[in-house]
Parts: sequence; structure tokens; C-alpha cells
Amino acid sequence: MNRTKMLADISTNTKLWDIVIIGGGATGMGIAVDAASRGYKTVLFEQSDFGKGTSSRSTKLAHGGVRYLQQGNISLVLEALKERGIMTRNAPHLVKNLSFIVPIYDWWEGPFYGIGLKLYDLLAGKQGLGASKSLSLEETIKHIPTIETEGLKGGVMYHDGQFDDARMLINLAQTAHKQGATVLNYMQVTSLINKIGIVEGVEVHDLENGENYSIRSKVVINATGVFTDKIRKLDTPDAKPILTSSQGIHIVLDKSFLPGDSAIMVPHTDDGRVLFAVPWHDKVIVGTTETPVSEFPLEPVAFKEEIDFLISHASRYLAKDPELKDIKSIFAGLRPLVKEDENVNTAAISREHTINISRNGLLTIAGGKWTTYRKMAEDVMDQAILLGNLPEQKCITESLQIHGYHNHSEIFDHLAEYGSDAAELEQLLQENNHYRNKLHNDYTFMEGEVVWAVRNEMARIPEDFLARRTRLLFLDAQASIHIVEKVAIIMAMELGKNEQWIKDQTHNFCEVAKYYTSNRD
Repeated sequence: MNRTKMLADISTNTKLWDIVIIGGGATGMGIAVDAASRGYKTVLFEQSDFGKGTSSRSTKLAHGGVRYLQQGNISLVLEALKERGIMTRNAPHLVKNLSFIVPIYDWWEGPFYGIGLKLYDLLAGKQGLGASKSLSLEETIKHIPTIETEGLKGGVMYHDGQFDDARMLINLAQTAHKQGATVLNYMQVTSLINKIGIVEGVEVHDLENGENYSIRSKVVINATGVFTDKIRKLDTPDAKPILTSSQGIHIVLDKSFLPGDSAIMVPHTDDGRVLFAVPWHDKVIVGTTETPVSEFPLEPVAFKEEIDFLISHASRYLAKDPELKDIKSIFAGLRPLVKEDENVNTAAISREHTINISRNGLLTIAGGKWTTYRKMAEDVMDQAILLGNLPEQKCITESLQIHGYHNHSEIFDHLAEYGSDAAELEQLLQENNHYRNKLHNDYTFMEGEVVWAVRNEMARIPEDFLARRTRLLFLDAQASIHIVEKVAIIMAMELGKNEQWIKDQTHNFCEVAKYYTSNRD
């Protein structure tokens, strides 16, 4: 993917597009893949970087949703389990089988959760990742050596999927591009084109070069997550909000807190949430919280009480109690939730998606969850075909391999998440002796990966590389701060930027990254 070439697609081409998508998160990019693979002329605009918002801040699980099973939402669980299977087949280099253990401390929990998880297995059917089973006290401790043993009676093991959300999103962007879509980051939609009472396109401002573009299309799709209502008001200024939102945070700890290969799942926290402690990239993610919020910043910040909540709950289930100083990174994300009764706790609101078409023809998709991104896109495109009077084409994404597809990417060692791109990346690393230099002594990321990210994955600023092409900001915020200037220098050489750009980008990143650290002063 090359941003300059993508810009040429909209600069020199006066064609009428079939589909314009606003929003470059999981939902928007899924739609771009679906639309382009059906043969429609498709362009996507993202105001920041792909996945800057909610889509890079998940618990990294491709799952059916155990808590929706508790709520009795069988249809959502069935749909998500089917989509989990599709994700696993189409992106095996990113989606992996992970065992989860529910620790049992009361006598009734074993049969209660055991039966519930057997139902989970049953719903997954042939697409199940492994059968659930009861564990003895000794077996539970073997799988989770650092579990709190006081009062522990055993556990229940089940299986679900784990993936890297931001890497998946970049691969989806590459898939969409290979299918013929134009996808552009740092392009802000400033208004909708509406000349005869019908939405006919968008006005877009390039945040990099300051240029403005008028893009005409048959259908405009609003897939902007928590910013959904902001775009809807561009269409209908008096539109009533259809979304509410909650904030969820995660803390990242050293692997020593959970040294095994299994995750911990706590079915019920003090606020009714499911709590996870999940091994990920040689660290441990603990989350999440559910805090109602009324403002939707692009870079949400964890509240002190949320951090305290996770530390407190993690301490109940880990033999070694984590402290504030043990936190490697803290990241917060906003959930787009379709409005229901204002008195309903956001922890109980479903992630099911809603499709809305305004009287002017703006098609909006809201709600949903990462695991069901593909089905959401299919549903949207089925509506878009009718709305835009497009020639009908069937959805093919159920069997469409995601860019990077590789059944045994583990052979590429620390480059495994690049999948089939790892071989080409290896060739790049041989072009310059410096490219194999590690960016940080404690991590495997190399200088050549920065070059790769700029040339092939549309990384435009150091944050793109440190937060979403690699995950260092999310794994170790201080380490990312330590190397940001080095990353900026390499990017500047690739992008033709000057010393002032390097200074500005280093400063900007450090201002963002400090909120990921436990010491924010």
C-alpha cells in the first residue's frame, strides 16, 4: 500500500464511485473488503490512522462472548462463534486457539460454569476450538502456577480465539487494496455532498498536505464507531443521537504474573463485567472495565478508579498482587453502543449492530464487535446494493483469505504476525546492515521494520508504527518513549521529512504515550 498512489486515485480520477466509506476501523475496513471483492468501485477515508480508535484497543479476543451466553443472547453467541471460525480459517497467521480457565472457589461454581461452557461448545459445533473440561486443583495450578490458591477448589477450561486487532486491521486494509479498493488514512470528511436532497458524496480534507477533494458516489456509508452521530449530523443537523458509549481499559503486566500459556476468565466482577487476564506478546493483558462516558476523544485516557479496579480484581486471582509500579502500559478504548433504555447499565447492553438509512440516503452502521466485523460488512453491503441500485453481486468474504494468510507462520519466529509477508520482509532486512539492528534491547523489533511499515503499510508518523504496526506502546509504554526519536529519524528518511518534523513527532508521541504509563506526571 502506498499513500501517494492512493491519492492519485482520487486526484486524477473524476469517476463516480460506487461506495464511499467513512471510518477506517474494523467495521469500515471490513466493508471495504466486502465491497471491493464484489467488484464495486470503493474508497475509504479515515480521519487518523487505521485503527487509531476502538479497533486497536480490544482485549484481543476473537470469541463468541461468554457473557452474552449468561444474558441468554443465544443468537449473538451463535453468530459470533461462526464468525470466529471464519476468522480462524481466513487469517490463521493472526488468530490462534487459546485455553481459558475459570478458577473455582465455591462448590457451586464448578457445575454451574461447567454446564454453561458445555453449551458454549455445543453452539460452536464443528467450528469449536476444543472441548471444555473440569480441572482438579492440581491441574488448575499446573496450567496457572501463579493462581491464588487460598480457597481454590479447581477450575473449568474452555477454548476461544485470540488475535492481534491492529495487525488484523492493517491486513484487512491490504486485502481491500488487493481487491481494488482505495484506502486512505489522515483524510477527514468535512461535509456531505447533498444537492437535490440525496447524499451524493463527501468533501474530504487531507490532513497531511492540506488539499481538499470532492468525491462523488452512489452510496456513502458511515462506519465511524463512537463518532457515528457526528457524521449523522452532517447529514441531518437535528438528528437524535443513536449511540451511547462506555470506556473500557486494560493494564499490561510482565509475563511473570501469568507465566503459562492459559488465560484466566472471571465470569462476574463487582460491576457485572467478565474479567480476563490474557497472555499476549510475552506480556499479560488484564481487563476490562465499563465506565459510562459522555465525551468521545480520539485518545481516551484511563481514569484512576478504573486502574485501581483492575489492580484490585487481579490481586484476588493472582498469588502475586500487582501494584501500580508493575504496570507496563495502560490503554483505554471507547465502545460504540446502540442506545437503549437510559436506565440500563452499559455492562448489560448488547454489542449487536444496527443499520440505519437516513431520509437523505446516508447509510449508517453502528454497534457490533470485532469478531462479527465480516458479517456486519456483509449486512451493510446487502443494503448498499439496494440503496445505490448497484448490480447485484454475492458476498465472497466467508472464504476470502486475509492478506498475510499462512498456516504455519510460526516458522518466521518473531516475524510470525507478518504471515506470508515475512519472507519479503526478510529480503528487505538484507538490503542494509542497519536494518537488523534492534530498536530496543528488550524487544525484537528492528529498524528495517520501520522502513517496511512506511513502504508497505502506510505508516505516516512514529505513533502509527509504535502503536499499530508494532504494538510496543501497548506492551511497554516507557520502552516506546525510549526509542521514538530513533523511529522518527528512520521514518523521516523514508518520507523526506526534516529535523523539525522529527522533533515535532517525537514530542507529540511522548505527549500521547505518557497517558499509557503508570507515572503520568
